[in-house]
Amino acid sequence: MRLGLKIDVDTFRGSREGVPRLVELLKKHGAGATFLFSLGRDHTGRALRRMFRPGFFSKVSRTSVLEHYGLRTLLYGTLLPGPDIGRRCAAVMRAVRDAGFEVGVHCWDHVRWQDFVTRRDADWTEREMQRACERFQEIFQTEAKTWGAAGWQLNRHAAWYEERHFAYASDTRGTRPFRPLWDGVAIGCPQLPTTLPTLDELIGLHDDVVQHLLSRTGDGEHVFTAHAELEGGKLMPMFDALLAGWKAQGYELVALEALYRALDVERLPRCEVLQGTVLGRSGTLALQGAPA
Repeated sequence: MRLGLKIDVDTFRGSREGVPRLVELLKKHGAGATFLFSLGRDHTGRALRRMFRPGFFSKVSRTSVLEHYGLRTLLYGTLLPGPDIGRRCAAVMRAVRDAGFEVGVHCWDHVRWQDFVTRRDADWTEREMQRACERFQEIFQTEAKTWGAAGWQLNRHAAWYEERHFAYASDTRGTRPFRPLWDGVAIGCPQLPTTLPTLDELIGLHDDVVQHLLSRTGDGEHVFTAHAELEGGKLMPMFDALLAGWKAQGYELVALEALYRALDVERLPRCEVLQGTVLGRSGTLALQGAPA
């Protein structure tokens, strides 16, 4: 059995501090992983407009945003200028690749993508994605092979861009790999959806989050999403225990590319990409629908 690890890197602090810690932890467990980087400026402070979304205050009350992200990060893009993550953390990103981990694109501006992409047109979407891809190529001197959308937020224009530029993507929440449909039209490259809840979605809902998550893993392949700001910070002891637990269950912990290479892409089910909710997370996300 294999379990794909996906590490979303949202912020400057997560890139600079969380990523190196996670690299060492993963090496300790002999685990592979895919690191997906935010490559433009850190405008985390602008996420405060989400306070009016359903479920926002419930999630904040369970997981301390200030504790995990720090005051300075929460002011970036408002009272403080947002640092350019791609330029200032390029060496950290290359070190991840040089340590043998897969690297890919998360976004250009995390807050702007997460808050607006579902309502934007093709020009806006392609401009955001192109900027991120150009910065990735500048840092790594090669084109990215994969994209994982910030906040599991997506539109059909992004899916079309992915189909033309990437081997596979991990933008959705679901149960198994699939090929996406948008209103019945085949658009996009193969999707490797996140199949398990994240730690921050479970905190405050269960007494022992690690054991609850291990009990839900069961048999078969899975994809788990961690965040450099969380699992690379205050939640690292939980993540450490989780990695050990999965290994004890017999899982090989791998990068998403290993899961993709084992797929028979032509035989993947076609599934509609839908908007829906996930317990423990505010707002709506891109979800895998039933097979067509």
